[in-house]
Amino acid sequence: MKSSNDDPASRPDADNPLWTAKEIRTARPALEVIAEVFGAEAAENIRRRAGRPVKADRKVNQTLRLDADVLEAFRREGPGWQTRINQVLREHMPTVA
Repeated sequence: MKSSNDDPASRPDADNPLWTAKEIRTARPALEVIAEVFGAEAAENIRRRAGRPVKADRKVNQTLRLDADVLEAFRREGPGWQTRINQVLREHMPTVA
């Protein structure tokens, strides 16, 4: 197996020089530099968000014990089986008086 030292792309060159300890200590976050050079709006547009955006109709994670044959019947129908179970439960939801 080749080590990373054998890979020409990993070797320092004029376009990719080896960083010194001082350069590493004084390095700044990329978004900070982008905000300086291109503006705060550009930096905000490329900022990475943590996870998926929150949906308005957020689901609740709940453990539900089902009979094996019931679960298997829905799974056999293919992708979307959890949504179909949710729909059946919704159709049979008790009405609040």
